[in-house]
Amino acid sequence: MNLGKIPHSLPAPPGASGKVSIQKPIPFGLLAGGLAAVFAIAGLTFFTAMASAAPTAADRKPNVVLIVCDDLNDYVGHLGGHPQARTPHMDALAQSGVSFRRAYCQDPICAPSRASLFTGIYPFRSGDFTFKPWFEFPVFQNSRTLMEHFRANGYHVVGSGKLMHHHRASDWDEFPYKADYGPFAYDGKGQVGHPSVPEPFRSIGPVDGSFAPLEDVPFGGKGGKGWVYGAWSKTVQPLRYVSDQDRDPTPDERNAKWAADRIRQFAREKDGKPFFLGVGFIRPHTPMYAPKRYFDLFPLESLQLPPLKPDDKADTHYRDLFTDEIKGLHYYRALGQSYPTIEDGLKAFLQAYLACVAAVDDCVGAVVEAIDESPFKDNTLIILTSDNGWNMGQKEYLFKNSPWEESCRVPLIIRAPGVAKSGGLAEHPVGLIDIYPTLVDLCGLKGETVKNRGGRPLDGHSLRPFLADPMAMKWGGPDGVPSTVFAGEHAKTKLAPGDQTNPAMQHWSLRTRRWRYVRYNNGLEELYDHDADPHEWTNLAKQPASVATLEVFRADRAAWLQKSDAEQAANQTSAEAWKDEFFRKHPDADANKDGTLTWPEYKAFKGKQDAEKAKKASPP
Repeated sequence: MNLGKIPHSLPAPPGASGKVSIQKPIPFGLLAGGLAAVFAIAGLTFFTAMASAAPTAADRKPNVVLIVCDDLNDYVGHLGGHPQARTPHMDALAQSGVSFRRAYCQDPICAPSRASLFTGIYPFRSGDFTFKPWFEFPVFQNSRTLMEHFRANGYHVVGSGKLMHHHRASDWDEFPYKADYGPFAYDGKGQVGHPSVPEPFRSIGPVDGSFAPLEDVPFGGKGGKGWVYGAWSKTVQPLRYVSDQDRDPTPDERNAKWAADRIRQFAREKDGKPFFLGVGFIRPHTPMYAPKRYFDLFPLESLQLPPLKPDDKADTHYRDLFTDEIKGLHYYRALGQSYPTIEDGLKAFLQAYLACVAAVDDCVGAVVEAIDESPFKDNTLIILTSDNGWNMGQKEYLFKNSPWEESCRVPLIIRAPGVAKSGGLAEHPVGLIDIYPTLVDLCGLKGETVKNRGGRPLDGHSLRPFLADPMAMKWGGPDGVPSTVFAGEHAKTKLAPGDQTNPAMQHWSLRTRRWRYVRYNNGLEELYDHDADPHEWTNLAKQPASVATLEVFRADRAAWLQKSDAEQAANQTSAEAWKDEFFRKHPDADANKDGTLTWPEYKAFKGKQDAEKAKKASPP
């Protein structure tokens, strides 16, 4: 991005000296009624002393632990997103590495954001803006995922929970638990909105319309009703609850325990291979259920709402493009209709959100502590982030998937022993797109990330310069971070079928150190000066003084699009040439014998080839 022309003098925030200011963490094993108690109930000791292992040559190749939370915005203690957020374990992790104060997702909703993170390809380069399975996009089929690249470099590749939005088993050597959003309220027939949530918000459904402490067992837990796990299957699996100290673990707690146990197992195995371990936590994604002790940390009477400006939506254009049924607008309106005032509704929702943040923080602590008590402590990279943020009522919007700061900003913490400066707070804008190339760099991964001419190289850049010097101003990447928002859902003007994947027809948001620029697909714009307006309350796009700044951003967006169009055309030409070459070698692939090899014919023939190879490779 050519945005160096725009001055960016940033006021010094807490920790702007390049150091993280954190809450003192509570020792994990001492958390009253914490995860240790949950697993002890099951006859399991959560934390055990680990025998030290003699270092081997392979130990010098870094292990990797990647922790991905879901819908976690900047409500993390040291990031200052909310003054009452309680995240001692994330803060402690930041104190042992570098935290990025301006980290942004590339699409502020689950599926395309995660696809971009794990492939290293921008959504506007892949055309992936929706919930279509990522592995159906040609560019992803022809490029290595992060997991595939680690496996090709001799790593164990294991994971659990929600990592990719659409799970593909072949990416992993081991993956015990798929994404489970539970527990859910169950009425004996199906999953429902929690009965304690007032209408009409409850009618939003069992996922987004539900929040409560686990102690509030739905329907009293009688007659086959109560809590159930949330795996997407026809089988109902109850989650037993007697008390916070006598119950089954939540899916996040189960994944935290698996990760900690798997780390200890790696230490026992000593097979000389490094490992890549991914763990995906659901919370604070809805439904926002957590043990009562986490809700008790945030009493409603003392809970502070985020800064909200009356009629903040007035100078925005979101409502010009979307109907009132788009989730963020609908949820905010329904919440206000369900409580005496919108402030009461927001406090109830915020309490549940902060409770779930605190709960997932303890899960993070379990995984990090397992590494710290292992022989891998000094040779393991730990990365923590989220797929997107969350608007907590700003601009009368309650959801993710907006072009504004709250939806796009995410935590990003990297602990890299011997590389990352402990307690560093990096100020330069970076993206989730940069995680893949950073790991390639820090782990010394070899080989191409493209499988053939239909793939594309990584779009991001290594964050190593900021790990060594968090206050660095120069690096190999751009001056700002682009995010795209799909324009087709509940749009007032429907997208043509061919425009569903067209980058130029999506809404764009660009964030630099000082500015956020929003451009909708009909040309309407928003411009916010974060030096003077950190809450994005004043849209400067129509002010005469903003003309020069807007021109820079317009040119920059055009350059992104032009490069994307040129690369897509080149990739298509290259792919066709590659297909023609394949046809010359395998004329039998032309199933209908019309002298032309179509892509469906190629895929069918290649599938048969791969099946035959697999059969030959299998032992008799």
